[in-house]
Amino acid sequence: MKTYTKWTDLPPEDRGASAAIGNFDGVHRGHQAVIDIAREQAGKAGAPLGIVTFEPHPREFFAPDAPPFRLMNAEAKSNRLAKLGVDHLYQLPFDAELAGLSAEEFAREVIAGGLGLSHVVVGADFCFGKGRKGTAQDLARFGREMGFGVTLAKLLEHNSGAVSSTAIRTALSEGRPRDAAAMLGHWHRIEGAVIDGDKRGRDLGFPTANMSITGLHPPRFGIYAVLVDVLSGPHKGSYRGAASVGVRPMFGHTVANCETYLFDFDGDLYGTHLSVALVEFLRPEEKFDSLDALIAQMEADCARARAILARL
Repeated sequence: MKTYTKWTDLPPEDRGASAAIGNFDGVHRGHQAVIDIAREQAGKAGAPLGIVTFEPHPREFFAPDAPPFRLMNAEAKSNRLAKLGVDHLYQLPFDAELAGLSAEEFAREVIAGGLGLSHVVVGADFCFGKGRKGTAQDLARFGREMGFGVTLAKLLEHNSGAVSSTAIRTALSEGRPRDAAAMLGHWHRIEGAVIDGDKRGRDLGFPTANMSITGLHPPRFGIYAVLVDVLSGPHKGSYRGAASVGVRPMFGHTVANCETYLFDFDGDLYGTHLSVALVEFLRPEEKFDSLDALIAQMEADCARARAILARL
């Protein structure tokens, strides 16, 4: 997959894609349905499959002090889209210039002129342009006028409602990662670089890989059975483990992170990138009376996680 971080001066061979447009936070089943329509159109036209998305997320641009809400950082989103067979990822910088474009200017200068898209697919509730004044119907009209095709995708339903990033956040907040996965079409993952920790887990006999969750919607704090992909470095591969997501009340921390213990693993993961999939919530965070009590509980957590993951 080729990634672009601008919408101007693209060479001719990188234009003409059939692309889905949106934020695609989580790349859930509803997003995948939109992408599949773009894939179908690309196949008909012999064009590459593209995705147009934005970094930072527009909500972060307009409300930088709002609580974290993202299900995925840019790295995780890119990895998921690559797995879906996307050829071109147009990861456009959402800045004052882009935010100031009217709906018609966005269609003319970005879609038709800058990226030269041949066809675009959006959800039926798509809004765009300054003040989100442009609707999906407006986009269809601009497409007819400016020479690109437009398909409006229906919202995907799951159980009693539409599949949405909001519903997925709720499931994660309540410690229901399997329900989130049913809507996502894949496990919810925390991805990023392994960072320095206080190495207390190593002293306890459970060395962990520490990852920041800054900027992400926090799942329910507690212990999880997890699947782990080491994405880089000499230990690249797939593993199973248990992870603690939260503030570690036993040790007085206040900044939440994700600490993952890989089963049957011996190696250095500092500086590598991990993808940690939350499979099942085991228990909430807890402050123990002693380190011995904590170690006994960690052993029980790992035994339970092993049993859960063995059934996958």
